[in-house]
Amino acid sequence: MGTLLFISGQEIIIIVIVVLLLFGADKLPEIARTMGKGMREVRKATDEIKREFDESTQDLRKDINEVTNSVRRDINDVTESVRKDFDEVTDTVRKDLNDVTESVRKDFEDAGKPVSDEINDTARDLNNDVR
Repeated sequence: MGTLLFISGQEIIIIVIVVLLLFGADKLPEIARTMGKGMREVRKATDEIKREFDESTQDLRKDINEVTNSVRRDINDVTESVRKDFDEVTDTVRKDLNDVTESVRKDFEDAGKPVSDEINDTARDLNNDVR
């Protein structure tokens, strides 16, 4: 025989013989029934503990979900606010750059000098970089 709970087959046989001698053959079924009832009670108690644990942690899980959702909403609000502010600043910078570009272009034209392609390209590049 193999080993069961670190007990070899020979030791199991000796234990069974000792139990038979101590309790007798007529008491073994009663002992087995008692052990079965005890195991059922242990299983019921374990299931009850699991159920109580799940019920008690349900409120905790609900609270954690509420906090998580609240934090997500706050993060989304801050993100939208930052995005809006960034867009406003970008639009302002773009407008200012266009105004300066037009002013420089006008100054060159007023001076009677044609605006070179390089200046136009530079102005376009600056305008695209801001976007």
